[in-house]
Amino acid sequence: MSELKFTLEYPSEIPGAPDDFLLPDVVRSVATAAETAGFSAVAVSEHPAPSAKWRNNGGHNTLDPIAALGFMAASTSTLRLLTNLIVLPFHNPYQIAKSLTSLDILSGGRLIAGVGAGYLRSEFSAVGVEFEDRAKLLDEALGALAPIWTDPSTPLSGDGWAATGELWLQRPVQDPHPPIWIGGNSRAALRRVVAHGAGWMPLITPKMFASVIRTRAIETPDRFSEILTGLRAELALTGRDPDELDIQIVLPHTDLDDAAAVREARDYLSDMRRRGATWAVIHVDGTSPESAVDYIARAPDALFG
Repeated sequence: MSELKFTLEYPSEIPGAPDDFLLPDVVRSVATAAETAGFSAVAVSEHPAPSAKWRNNGGHNTLDPIAALGFMAASTSTLRLLTNLIVLPFHNPYQIAKSLTSLDILSGGRLIAGVGAGYLRSEFSAVGVEFEDRAKLLDEALGALAPIWTDPSTPLSGDGWAATGELWLQRPVQDPHPPIWIGGNSRAALRRVVAHGAGWMPLITPKMFASVIRTRAIETPDRFSEILTGLRAELALTGRDPDELDIQIVLPHTDLDDAAAVREARDYLSDMRRRGATWAVIHVDGTSPESAVDYIARAPDALFG
């Protein structure tokens, strides 16, 4: 059983975090602090046109994930760059493959392509995509990404898009292509993991929050274990090695000055590791850049040991 790896959720993603986290010097300092402290990855989500209602009811500031992670790549050398997650239905498969390839090239092969279906109906409307088509579009894009990356000269086509002749595209640095991690708790998400995923990003969360993000609730570690056991069996049936699948869970924010909370967090991480988790997302103190950097520096001794 390998040690857990840790992903820093970039602090601008925390509801209530100040706009300071969007400043270039702050982005650079947070990313370098995470690498120095021993985090294995940093993650940024995608929200190209979120509504004010979403923002005012628990939403957060956002940066374009390709731009933000590319900027962080220039400030670091080993930190993995996780899109958590790219909403594939927003994008033409060739366009997003190009963006992700560029990030993988410019980072020296550090991209992890976390992808999913999305859930904000108004955001789909803003970018001109039918909300009801998101599952179909996600499946189509997932079916196209690997072929675009591994056999870029062969033209592909789909719903409303078509390459009409031989193409000339750069391939990613990672061979055969960057790992694709699938987000979501639904049975469809698990099917996509089996078909396309090198990783699964579930959310262990109450039914109320799961309904907000339009996914099935996984409310307890025991339920997580049950679903993961089934997923591993499905992988084995297709000839894949279940032990090669990365599983990223989320650690709720922990007050590092609260000894009982730290013990509870460490016990939770140890338990989830035994259940099969290989990565854990860490939410730091987002009240200020200084607080975030201090939390990042303290997290290894408090949580990772």
